[in-house]
Amino acid sequence: MLKHSVIIIFLLLLITSCKSTRSGTGNIASLSAKNIIKKNDKASFDRSTIKASLSIKYKGKSNLPSLNGSMRMIKDSVIWLSISKLGFPVAKLMITPHEVKFYEKVSKTYFEGNYKIISDLLGTDFNFEMVQNVFLGEPIFNLKNEKYKANIRENNYELVPKSINPLLSFFFLIDPVTFKIEREEFKYADKDQNLTILYKDYHKIDESLFPKGFVIKAEDKKKRTIIDVNYRNVVFDVIMGFPFKIPNGYKLIKIK
Repeated sequence: MLKHSVIIIFLLLLITSCKSTRSGTGNIASLSAKNIIKKNDKASFDRSTIKASLSIKYKGKSNLPSLNGSMRMIKDSVIWLSISKLGFPVAKLMITPHEVKFYEKVSKTYFEGNYKIISDLLGTDFNFEMVQNVFLGEPIFNLKNEKYKANIRENNYELVPKSINPLLSFFFLIDPVTFKIEREEFKYADKDQNLTILYKDYHKIDESLFPKGFVIKAEDKKKRTIIDVNYRNVVFDVIMGFPFKIPNGYKLIKIK
């Protein structure tokens, strides 16, 4: 059970209502979608590296006790995760723009491959930038690549595509003060799948806004999975290593 749960966590991480930090919204000013997108882009995360501790909770077909982890990232280059349970290392993951790989110590297995495995699991084409944006609190789709209409919903700005796609519908909720992403939701009609990403309070670290954590909810007709991630001890722009070596004797696994 631990092996499969850790794998699911890895794949969904690569990728409760939560309120972001705001100093009283009051009446939200009407803004065009173009202006909202411009302000969101201006508020985007602009540091070079991140080092942080994580706590992870998983609920799905089989619940998993809380895990702890360490994350290291060079923006646009590499994301590295080390996962532990009760203080003992159980798995390690490293992804780059071209490769996803991890190994798991309990069953002595490893995986090396591309983003197709993540795309198949979540129902949409994923790449490194989209995975990175989940961790950074940025929209997983580039908002500049679509024409949107703007609404006000739940004390946030809502961006909805102007063009209707019968297979995929989605929206973004953006904070009217910080202009950071609050929530994004994707519905795949042909597969009856929903994917929701909610961000917790943003707080200022060294003059940069960064999420305190995020919640991923993925569901279809058969199952519902929730991954709850909280950040601790976040620091930016530090020199760090990315130790990763698959131990001898581990067996390659294939995930369908």
